[in-house]
Amino acid sequence: MPSKIPKGYKSWKEYNEELVRRGELLFDTDFLAGWRSELARMNKGKEGARFAYPNSFLNMLAAIHAYLLPYRQLEGFVRLFSRHVKELKENIPDFTTIWWRVTKILIDLDPRVDLNEKITMAVDSTGIKVTNRGEWIKEKWLKERRGFAKVHVAVDTKSKQIVSMKVTQEDTGDARMMKPLVEEASSRTKIKKLIGDGGYDSKDNFQTLHDMKIEPVIKVRSNSIVTGECPVRDDSVIEQLSDYKRWKRKHGYGMRWMSESVFSSLKRTFGESIKSVKWENMVNELLLKASMYNAFTRMRR
Repeated sequence: MPSKIPKGYKSWKEYNEELVRRGELLFDTDFLAGWRSELARMNKGKEGARFAYPNSFLNMLAAIHAYLLPYRQLEGFVRLFSRHVKELKENIPDFTTIWWRVTKILIDLDPRVDLNEKITMAVDSTGIKVTNRGEWIKEKWLKERRGFAKVHVAVDTKSKQIVSMKVTQEDTGDARMMKPLVEEASSRTKIKKLIGDGGYDSKDNFQTLHDMKIEPVIKVRSNSIVTGECPVRDDSVIEQLSDYKRWKRKHGYGMRWMSESVFSSLKRTFGESIKSVKWENMVNELLLKASMYNAFTRMRR
């Protein structure tokens, strides 16, 4: 247990209660009541083999896998669980079935934003280690450096929810990913301000935000000059280079730390590496962890 109360909590009691409630979230058994009706909906008009397990059940297993258990241990959990669930007693899924269904789940970040309120959004990126056996062999025998998956997020600075997320290869620049993040977030909520570090400094990004009526609060490079090509960026260059501290206070640039806090929480909760091997499964795994982070964060409200 950390020596200090984690940031965002008022007391150890509050922190401990949230950890207990996370267990309730992971082992949510609401799916039992609608097991048969959900399967009937899923199998209606389906060609080929019929589904044996409802999506809600697999969603629970996916959350347990992301937070706690590898797939083989998850099969053992289901065996034990089946003693109390009649629907599973004669048809226990093995770990390959669980893996196949979990990798097919469509993940929704579900940030639960207030549609009547415009948000201030902080964007940032971080690397997540790819540490599977294949990568270890490549590094050891082929002398290839282990890679990273790069996670780009946009965070609501008030609710601390992840409102959009993209996963790319490690060599993808931050500036390129700002527009996709904003477009995805805009499909969920209204944005009044975007805060980003110097990695997002480009004329195109300033102009994109201006056209979308979003205030750009992006740190410009120290050697920036006024070019006349993008007036909205030129204004920011003049303001920042004349009095950076004043610009920082006036526009709330200090709230950028919120995105860094999200990454810290994600890595502290789920680890700093990916378990999946295939790229599409890596992306799904990271989206699932982000969705669970959002669910955990909502517990504090």
